[in-house]
Amino acid sequence: MINIAIAEDNRRISEMLRNKIELYQDFKVAFVAENGSELLKRLHKEHAVHVIIMDVNMPVMDGIEATRQVSQRWPGIKVIICSVLDDEENIFEAILAGACGYLVKDESHQAIREAIDEALAGGAPMSPAIARKALSLIRNGKPRGVQVEDFGLTKRELEILEHLSKGLSYDQIADNLFISSGTVRKHIENIYRKLQVNNKVEAVQKAVQRGIV
Repeated sequence: MINIAIAEDNRRISEMLRNKIELYQDFKVAFVAENGSELLKRLHKEHAVHVIIMDVNMPVMDGIEATRQVSQRWPGIKVIICSVLDDEENIFEAILAGACGYLVKDESHQAIREAIDEALAGGAPMSPAIARKALSLIRNGKPRGVQVEDFGLTKRELEILEHLSKGLSYDQIADNLFISSGTVRKHIENIYRKLQVNNKVEAVQKAVQRGIV
């Protein structure tokens, strides 16, 4: 049985989603939350959830921030955005936050079924219109209006963080940038402090989520 949570503030739409999902005997709606904050509280009590169908525009806590927190606290849960908001900024922010897929709300029950199956298999389900915009983002970079927080990192620190994201060692980074390993280590200590992380994995993950690298 696949347990699915719905985060949607419009009760008519959440009921429509529930009906589409529960057409399939191996799918069960564990609960419905009306905003991101309520979703997180419910997950603390009922975290045996495999997939979340997440709206973007909700009161108290929106779907982007909720997705970010779910990805950090329960990385095994797949989040699929399901929204009428299909502009590039929301797609970009949702992907950075950790969403594995993005659907428009008028998708059929078959499309929702396929999206859930694809997400659980490690894929990235998207409605065709969303996929076209996502490809445009890849080609053209981040959309206008999206501010990427740099956490006060210097140009050199950003270079080193970029090298870290590629899996290079301290010595390899030092060779590439023509500096000593000790200098690399000092820069990395500063990166950890500015990003408020404790290790390389956390630093790279935060940098990717925030669009720094």
